Amino acid sequence: MISILDGLLATLVYLVAAFFLFFIGKIVYQLFHPKVKVAHELVINDNFAFSLAYVGYFIGLLLAIGSALMGDSEGLVNDLIDIAIYGALSIILLNLSILINDKIILRHFSVKKEILEDRNNGTGVVEGAMAVATGLIILGAIHGEGHGDGGPIITALIYWALGQVLLFVTALVYNAITPYDIHEHIEKDNVAVGIGFAGALIAIANLIRYALMHDFESWIITLEDVGIDVGIGLLFLPLARLLTDKILLPGQNLTDEIVNQETPNCGAALVEAFAYIGGSVLITWSL
Repeated sequence: MISILDGLLATLVYLVAAFFLFFIGKIVYQLFHPKVKVAHELVINDNFAFSLAYVGYFIGLLLAIGSALMGDSEGLVNDLIDIAIYGALSIILLNLSILINDKIILRHFSVKKEILEDRNNGTGVVEGAMAVATGLIILGAIHGEGHGDGGPIITALIYWALGQVLLFVTALVYNAITPYDIHEHIEKDNVAVGIGFAGALIAIANLIRYALMHDFESWIITLEDVGIDVGIGLLFLPLARLLTDKILLPGQNLTDEIVNQETPNCGAALVEAFAYIGGSVLITWSL
């Protein structure tokens, strides 16, 4: 009975620590975006584009914080120290990623303008997806057992940086396999294009997470694991798009549904995004 109560008490402490990190994450988001009036956008402006981006941030934050909570316990005090250190690191890395990816992945237009002024839902979807993708990468970077010579924090930072580079590569590959310029259509408020792109980013990030969560043996082995998993994922993207066209949407042309009709078909794009994410899950189960 005592052990059960101790376990419940420890669980309660961990939950309180997690909610505290969420609160810190909310404050840090505001510090990184000092000109954004969160409550005003959500309640007064009813800005759905901002809601998509903001909820995506908290999903990414949930995944990132989860990296600090997962794993075997080393005692309540040591666990809380790890949660504080890696939770804070996760929050900072996630917010840095949003700023970096806004300037690199969505570099062709102003993300702030599209979301806050134009209320562009397509941009909001992609912004949220980039946060989710980064949350997955941080989960893999911090949760993986073992570390390189620089220590666990340096290893996590290198993993995170590698993940950001691979997300940029994913954006290039995805734009190359689509018969249209995704940036041009997202800027034109095409939500369907944003949904498909978001699915590709999350799918590849899930593969990066899977590769990084392997026990650390050496940098060469880690890079090989990441290279193989991501390489398979990038090769799978055009195949998944073809399968969506021929099997999941029989008799219809995916490109026509997404960009060549007056009202882009978000339902078709959602099926495309599912094909990417579902494929990435199947790949991790098969490897």
